[in-house]
Amino acid sequence: MDVNLARQQWQTGERRVAAHPKLGAQVDVVVAELRKRVGQTFTLAELANAYDGADDWARDAIDYADPDAPPPLEAGTVTDAAFYRYARGATDYSP
Repeated sequence: MDVNLARQQWQTGERRVAAHPKLGAQVDVVVAELRKRVGQTFTLAELANAYDGADDWARDAIDYADPDAPPPLEAGTVTDAAFYRYARGATDYSP
């Protein structure tokens, strides 16, 4: 995926999550999963590659974290926000 397009999508997700604070805990779950999948040292391009198919594994991670909760209605938005937050740790990150 194109890094610039991905960053735009991630930023949109972050804005949407800001309007729905209850989604914050789900974002934290996906960020933790990103840490496992991508590691501590990564570039934005590597993160964008991890974005492909992320909605599926993110939904699974959210469900696993709280199996009694209803299925996440905003899994795509939560995923985008998590990638937005995690992108700040990229070795080539610039605002």
